[in-house]
Amino acid sequence: MKKVLFITFYWPPSGKASLHWPMKIIKHLPKFGWQPIVLTVKEDTFSAKDESLLSEVDPNLEVIKTDYFDPFIYYRKFLGKSKYEPLIASETISTSNKSLKHKITVWIRMNLFVPDARVGWNRIAIKETKKYLKKNPVDAIVSVGPPHSSHLIGKKLGRLFNLPHFPVLIDPWIDISYYRDFKRNPLTLSLDKYFEKSIMKSASKVIFVTESMKNDFIVRYNWLRNKSDVLYWGYNEEDFEGLQPKLKNDYEILLHAGNIFDYQNPINFWSTIKKEIDKGRKLRIKFIGTVSPGIKNSIEQNGLTSYTEYSGFLPYKNVLVEMLSADYLLVCATEKRHVPGKLFEYLRTGKPIIAFGDDNEEVKNIIGEANAGYLYSYKNNADDFFEKAKQLISNTNVIKKYDRLTVAEKMSNILLK
Repeated sequence: MKKVLFITFYWPPSGKASLHWPMKIIKHLPKFGWQPIVLTVKEDTFSAKDESLLSEVDPNLEVIKTDYFDPFIYYRKFLGKSKYEPLIASETISTSNKSLKHKITVWIRMNLFVPDARVGWNRIAIKETKKYLKKNPVDAIVSVGPPHSSHLIGKKLGRLFNLPHFPVLIDPWIDISYYRDFKRNPLTLSLDKYFEKSIMKSASKVIFVTESMKNDFIVRYNWLRNKSDVLYWGYNEEDFEGLQPKLKNDYEILLHAGNIFDYQNPINFWSTIKKEIDKGRKLRIKFIGTVSPGIKNSIEQNGLTSYTEYSGFLPYKNVLVEMLSADYLLVCATEKRHVPGKLFEYLRTGKPIIAFGDDNEEVKNIIGEANAGYLYSYKNNADDFFEKAKQLISNTNVIKKYDRLTVAEKMSNILLK
């Protein structure tokens, strides 16, 4: 059986949503002739922990865990937080927080850490993994980003050991969505562009999780056309086995699962919800994960606070149960190249999906092909959604192609090229 080294900063018991793709691909790859080895960190101090995910990891899987320089230790100290106080992703880069300390921390993050705040892992990871690979050769290297600094680790190890390197880009790089509201100095941006281009050039093949992101990179680097592929985020059918929705309430639930940021605010839709409630509709909003100050402010301004539940972080299986128990599922794309990972789990539930995203043809096509929901622009109040939702009957045959077992098989074929 061939061996492949997966470099992923996030790994159980981290509860980071972006670890689910590598975790499930790694789980399924041995069925297709590849034995993974994982390189990760000893502890992710930023993300909430989900201990339940540890049971998803094969006890025989070899996992290399290393130390790393963690700037968020100093971030907490600067803001007067305790060492283990949870950090909220949507608040760390909030545009509505005008305090001087917040502005300073954002400037440091955007300008002094290139390509990202996890770059302090690289030197230690390379040093430790070099020792491992000298005694335990592998056939390929896969790096998963963000953090995109992990791709630099993959590139370096690939060159040292003459191994093919396959970077997986879950999000864009130099123009990732949360950069757009903050200014980066020209030197930082120039260095980041250099890193991005160097990874694209040296990679054996670049894997994107959306077609639109792939096409955007090809515009910048036309030679990527012949060495790039798309593997959608997908969902894991095994995770849904045995799950049952909770007992039905006497009201409907509109659910958003995962972090939601200021720039994902469907600002006019909240007024539509309030109008529906005022007309007698028994409707509640539920958020799972972190919710930005801007979103909470919109909820309050529209008189929806008493109709809204903020559940915070939940273990993954609990989140799936909440999805199955909801009546409507809300998803907000950050930009036109973004297909949110949760969309595929939403599709699997068969519940009506309301999506917001400006010029996001890919999300529109995915939910349209599956007859699963409707996409609106962020300025649209979507006042016809609840009536149109009655017509939705999801096409399960279309949805099945996003099962991660199928995605893993495609991954195994890419690694052979």
